[in-house]
Amino acid sequence: MSDGDLNRGLEGIRVAETRLSDIDGEAGELTIGGYPVGELARNATYEESVFLLYNDRLPSADELDEFRTALAEHREIGDEARAVLRRAAEEEKPAMDALRMGAAAANLGTGAEDPEADARRVIAVFPTIVATYWRYREGDDPVEPRADLRHAANYLYMLTGEEPDEAAVRGVETYLNTVIDHGLNASTFTARTVVSTESDVVSAATAAVGTLKGPLHGGAPGPVLDMLNAVHEHGDPEGYVREKLEAGERLMGFGHRVYRVRDPRAAVLSDAASEFYDEAGDTDFFESIEAFEEVAVDALAEHKPGRDLDTNVEFYTAALLDGVGVPKELFTTCFAISRVGGWTAHALEQLDDNRLIRPLSSYVGDHDRSWTPVDER
Repeated sequence: MSDGDLNRGLEGIRVAETRLSDIDGEAGELTIGGYPVGELARNATYEESVFLLYNDRLPSADELDEFRTALAEHREIGDEARAVLRRAAEEEKPAMDALRMGAAAANLGTGAEDPEADARRVIAVFPTIVATYWRYREGDDPVEPRADLRHAANYLYMLTGEEPDEAAVRGVETYLNTVIDHGLNASTFTARTVVSTESDVVSAATAAVGTLKGPLHGGAPGPVLDMLNAVHEHGDPEGYVREKLEAGERLMGFGHRVYRVRDPRAAVLSDAASEFYDEAGDTDFFESIEAFEEVAVDALAEHKPGRDLDTNVEFYTAALLDGVGVPKELFTTCFAISRVGGWTAHALEQLDDNRLIRPLSSYVGDHDRSWTPVDER
């Protein structure tokens, strides 16, 4: 293979056909299951979004009830998983490490392996795993899941032990719908690669968690929140941007590997955050965020021309999740709680028409070496 055939990071290489999501990076558009991301995110429950990805259509009322029940009845985790999560909390392991450990145990106590059943199981237990770990970290006992609550509401309930208000549930649900799938990103590609070997869906989801943990993929919303709080306390967004850029520091929450314009998910989450903060009566913080976004985008265009550093999904993810009460340490696990719907849908899609994913590499080492015994080296 010649150097000209090398595509580092598989950039520009198409390896799968999918009906799950479509990205237009130039126009700044994202379609999920045939719907513009904004239309789906604002109207669907998370269960409807997952059903859409699995079945290529929205469910009827009866189908939605059945699907919601099928997820809810698999939310419990066993004592073995709880023990691992307690140990992870005691050792102050990062939340994504705890989720990886819990995800690997997701099919303990389940019946015979079935891809669709495994898919529903991992979706159902991800919030329980994260909430159980966090309760242990905070020195509290875990809160048992409630089958009568929707997926998003149950997650917030297990975190706090209190039934969440509708504004918080709506904010979390909008977030879960917005980031449920996004093309063949690194973690999704990992999930498809794992099942292409005819491994199981639980293994695929566990591997995807490990991929998402990396800061180049899912690790930035926490630092974004630190920046947003600093901007708000500074009181002068324009001055803050100028100081950071003159010091050669990076502004978090801007730029994306795919989008050349503003991330369409940022627009959806901006609207959701605005609605939440209006209802909460905390408009000062959100107004400072909006002002910061405007001056930051202009300043980045001036300081780094041609780089297309517009607002990405992490900017308003941080604002929204913090507003609804999700701890900063759990932001990336919240991403996983949503994206596991996409991971499992891709895994099932891969299995429908499977071919082992087996790319090539370009060898750049030596040839024709001769062996030298150890006492002669």
